[in-house]
Amino acid sequence: MESIWKSTCDLPRFPRLTENIRTDVLVIGGGMAGLLCTRFLKDAGVSVVLAEADTLCSGTTGNTTAKLTLQHGLIYRKLLSRFGQERAKQYLQANADALSRYESMCRDIDCDYRELSSFVYAKNDPKKLDAELEALQILGYPAVWVSDLPLPLTTVGGIRMDHQAQFHPLKFAAAIAKGLPIYEHTAVRDLVGTTAVTDGGRIFAQKIIVCTHFPFLNKHGSYFLKLYQHRSYVLALKGAGDVGGMYIDADGDGLSFRNYGEYLLLGGGSHRTGQKGGGWQELRDFARSAYPASSEVYHWAAQDCMTLDGIPYIGPYSAGTENLYVATGFQKWGMTSSMAAASLLCDLVLERGNPYAEVFSPSRSMLRPQLAVNAFHAAAGYLTPTTKRCPHLGCALKWNPQEHSWDCSCHGSRFSSEGELLDGPATGDL
Repeated sequence: MESIWKSTCDLPRFPRLTENIRTDVLVIGGGMAGLLCTRFLKDAGVSVVLAEADTLCSGTTGNTTAKLTLQHGLIYRKLLSRFGQERAKQYLQANADALSRYESMCRDIDCDYRELSSFVYAKNDPKKLDAELEALQILGYPAVWVSDLPLPLTTVGGIRMDHQAQFHPLKFAAAIAKGLPIYEHTAVRDLVGTTAVTDGGRIFAQKIIVCTHFPFLNKHGSYFLKLYQHRSYVLALKGAGDVGGMYIDADGDGLSFRNYGEYLLLGGGSHRTGQKGGGWQELRDFARSAYPASSEVYHWAAQDCMTLDGIPYIGPYSAGTENLYVATGFQKWGMTSSMAAASLLCDLVLERGNPYAEVFSPSRSMLRPQLAVNAFHAAAGYLTPTTKRCPHLGCALKWNPQEHSWDCSCHGSRFSSEGELLDGPATGDL
């Protein structure tokens, strides 16, 4: 099981840390957010080092569907209701700025960048689309209603955003990683102030940015309460035709469509990690019906951190920590959010003002309905009797028959059948 991106791009390799070193800024985590932070800081003349526990982009970045868009489902009607027009506008503009920065950088990078329209469609109830379109109009964004979509399913219409984009994430990552001070296979085991402890040596830093997907420090920030994780699945189909854009279901648990070269990338089957879901089987059943002449060439899965209110946590790690920053909770929109996060975090590290700091603040209110849902899953995980327990915080592990893994429904850690760590926030094997 390897994504089309990993199968069509060789990333540069970097050494393991074997000695004590000093740097102004340490970035922990070598996905897209960590790479962009390191690139921007180095270009600004800052002494910076990136430490990655495995290899670059070996996690969610290597398994994304690689859409660059500010259309994140039906989010803007929710943001207007929850936070008001100013905060909703800030979220929209931060992602629009991120998209523009990708466009500028990709002019000089061969990464299959392609400008396309993005669509969110509904299979029923057009009223929710109407509400989203009205929200976008209030925010001043020129989205339009479309009635007919070239998809092999019945819809009641969709919302189109023009001038969005897609790319090959690992070709982009390989280009921006050139010349960066990166250490692979260098897991940070502990932080003592702003000193990182690894198996090969210590990294003495003045400031630290944590881009590890799910933050690994439990004693600060309450991320074990503020986050949960979702798994999503993708098939790359040959012979399924070109849908001429990027499409997502308004319901969030439906299907997504986009093309890459001769392949149609069909996504869906999602579920909370540790719970039952459709997985690849749901996608294969749909493909057999909708694209009977197609053939499956690649299949893979991704894991995403979800927040309490639909907005990522980007900024100071917690109100009680100094010189420690975080980026997490990208809500399945990791590529655009990574750029927004890197821009914001670099401004914070360099002590420059940023207009989006408050909307993404990790210290904002936790009083959201999702908090009770997370607490319920955590309580159920702690109370479920089983011989296999997650080393993160002790929740019961459940067997995932499709992926042959032991999964934690509390916080999303995953382990192979032999007990090897696959996904955090756990930091070691069973």
